[in-house]
Amino acid sequence: MARVKASPGDRAEGRRSTPLLATALALGLLAALAVGPAWAGAAMPDADPVVSLTDPVSEPGGDPEPTPSEEPPPTEEPGGSPVPTDPAPETTAPPPETTPPAPETTAPEVPPPPTTTVPGGPPTPAPPVPPAPPVPPVRPPAPGPPAPAPNPLGVQVTTQDVTLTGAYWNAASTDTTLQVTVTNTGTAAQRIRLSYTLPAGLTDAGTKGCAAAGGGAYRCGAWTAEAGVRFSALLRLRVDGTAWRRMPLAGSVQVVADAPGVPGEATDDQGFAVLFPPGPPVPGIALAADEVAFDISGAASTLTLRLGNTGPVDAAGRVEVVLPAGVTVPTPPPGCAAVDEARTRCDTGPVLAGKTAEFRLPVEATPQAQREAPLSGAVIGQLDPRSGQTRQVQMSFRITAAAALATPVVSPPAPTGSQGVLPGGAADGDGGMTSVQRTATILIVVSALLVVLALTLATTSLRRRLSGPAAEPVTDPAD
Repeated sequence: MARVKASPGDRAEGRRSTPLLATALALGLLAALAVGPAWAGAAMPDADPVVSLTDPVSEPGGDPEPTPSEEPPPTEEPGGSPVPTDPAPETTAPPPETTPPAPETTAPEVPPPPTTTVPGGPPTPAPPVPPAPPVPPVRPPAPGPPAPAPNPLGVQVTTQDVTLTGAYWNAASTDTTLQVTVTNTGTAAQRIRLSYTLPAGLTDAGTKGCAAAGGGAYRCGAWTAEAGVRFSALLRLRVDGTAWRRMPLAGSVQVVADAPGVPGEATDDQGFAVLFPPGPPVPGIALAADEVAFDISGAASTLTLRLGNTGPVDAAGRVEVVLPAGVTVPTPPPGCAAVDEARTRCDTGPVLAGKTAEFRLPVEATPQAQREAPLSGAVIGQLDPRSGQTRQVQMSFRITAAAALATPVVSPPAPTGSQGVLPGGAADGDGGMTSVQRTATILIVVSALLVVLALTLATTSLRRRLSGPAAEPVTDPAD
């Protein structure tokens, strides 16, 4: 069988291209190894370690909030210093979680330099790798003022609303309760004092440990609470049978906390709404109003009202909205007009028998009004039938705001460097790159050019071998 033999010229050319290709690939690999440390130094400059701080949990677990079994005893005389009482606190806060240590890291192993092999000879070591350019040391920032120590004082109060049922319209006065929840949000045991203010038409109905201070204000006893402890108290209130004529009504609760040896005081206050049902009850008319809620952005909200004609005769409808201080209707819709700063009147037009008219009002609130929420507003509905007497009812609605429950996040100030000092890795004025980044970029470009050159040489050699003259077949003498 005939065998194809390559000519001596082709074999010599193949031997010449092999060392050239191996040399080019070795140079490209060496450049890539040099780029790695420099690029890592440019991407991740040395910096001071960051220490994460974890605050202890200030509130106990999800146990139910117990109410003190014994309310604070009344003071001996009105207006005097209330007698301190000990509420039944909740379980203490769990121990703070510890931050796990950072994992240890080891430097990557550097592979040995590659070698080139010449056919018929010993391996030849490649040229030495040029050392990576030195990274400029990071200068520590100038020492600044130390971060202020956290305030060990802190207190928060939340309230529920005074919600009346339909039985209110059939009584000369109604006794009810207001639940108040107080939380020690500080880091030390505190003495917490409580007081509250009632609107006209509401009075205290004998809450133990509380005494009148004039002007609808009442002062109560003091509690000693450990850090993170939360407790509740019930205030006994009496709502007069004619208080509905003054709606909307709202009150507020205030708390003051201090600790021995700690200067200053911590305070907080929370409002509460007095919500009346629709009435006095009148046949043939129905009235409803949805709650108004402002989100954390404080943007305008919407009040939705519904006036129903439950009688057998068509009637002309009209509603009047009364808002608390700081809450307004910025642009009354068609059919509505502002009576004064707090009142807006709307004509609904004819309301057919058995039908309900629904409309919406835009509502805005000042930041101060949102912080005092929850508040209450009132709406008065009226139907004037073609024949018969005018029917009128009124009710109150709730106004809430996310800003009333939001607490600012306090972060320790970060140290700042002195003027004229740039930390490692900071951009300079030359194209936004440091000297380390420029060196790494140059090495990457050189490495890419070497790889392209090696590929070009290999492709050229392969094309020459394929396009050369075909070798003549040689007959084996044995055949």
